[in-house]
Amino acid sequence: MQDIKKSLIDDIRNGAIIIYPTDTIYGIGCNALLDDKVKKIYAIKKRPESMPLSVIVPSFEWIKNNCKADMSVVKKYLPGPYTLILEKKDHGFLKTASSGKDTIGVRIINHPIMRYFRASGVPFITTSVNVSGKEPIYDISKISDEMSALVDIIIDCGVICGKPSKIIDLSGNKNAVIRK
Repeated sequence: MQDIKKSLIDDIRNGAIIIYPTDTIYGIGCNALLDDKVKKIYAIKKRPESMPLSVIVPSFEWIKNNCKADMSVVKKYLPGPYTLILEKKDHGFLKTASSGKDTIGVRIINHPIMRYFRASGVPFITTSVNVSGKEPIYDISKISDEMSALVDIIIDCGVICGKPSKIIDLSGNKNAVIRK
């Protein structure tokens, strides 16, 4: 079991494209620091690169170091089924994932797989495993063969009884649209 854990952590760090369970739905992602891999996620989802992606972050410390945030408010929502929109301290950081915006959506999921993301130490793209604009996936068997062929790893944890994360904008943007 230890070898499997180390192997998955290495795969996360090295940019494997992974379909994985979360506390909400199945997601698809990769190491958010690797722009070429992030662009592959956009291509797989047929999602315009002008639409930002969110990241699973390894820790609250990561948020504190990389985002402008009231950590007491952040800890009210995370870990859990929320995506928090936060202003980045370095606006050039994660530029591809954030579509060049000054903000980034962050998650700390409430699912056992989080231990691998935590151990990797890197931000990891998290977006629904579906073609952009289509229904999210709750059951691995519903993923198309075409999409399955484009990823490196698929982690099947059975049917997930959730719904997409709620988005909460904590960036100070007064015109933010919050999806419930």
